[in-house]
Amino acid sequence: MRPRPLTQLAQQSLRELLRPGDRVIDATLGNGHDTLFLARQVAPGGRVVGFDVQQRALEQTRARLADAGLDGVVSLQLGGHERMVAGVPADWHGQVAAVMFNLGYLPGADKALTTRAATTVAALDQAASLLRIGGQISLLVYRGHAGGADEASAVAGWLGRLGACYRVTRHDSPGPLLFLIERLG
Repeated sequence: MRPRPLTQLAQQSLRELLRPGDRVIDATLGNGHDTLFLARQVAPGGRVVGFDVQQRALEQTRARLADAGLDGVVSLQLGGHERMVAGVPADWHGQVAAVMFNLGYLPGADKALTTRAATTVAALDQAASLLRIGGQISLLVYRGHAGGADEASAVAGWLGRLGACYRVTRHDSPGPLLFLIERLG
């Protein structure tokens, strides 16, 4: 039996958590698969804010959302995930149900454009500050691309600094790692 892909595990974990009306963040849009998943979970009444540094990612995500009739649920921002706090309304602080990260590069695009350790750690700090109690960060870390091992090491250091207010569940694979980080009371 083949193990479930980590992307499916990440979505299953959030599927059990999210409800219509929730506020969520897609920190790395990519091709929009996670954004669409999040929009489906929080509609009606919920909101998704998504970030990516590549216009192509925004265009692909926008098209995917429009095809599903969910483009009104999501606000897309051209910019890095390290600008997360500035990119969400002030009343979201401490109220976000989930933040999804799918690190690495945009599939089908320039593999030289990747997430980087410094901006990822800054974004993780911000994501943790935005989470509500019981909220979760889903963090998929790819180690195989240029800079991926450095980013994975920086993520491990960040996880090591988290206090007792967070519970971390790690899922391993030969390629990526998945961390599910829950904010406790």
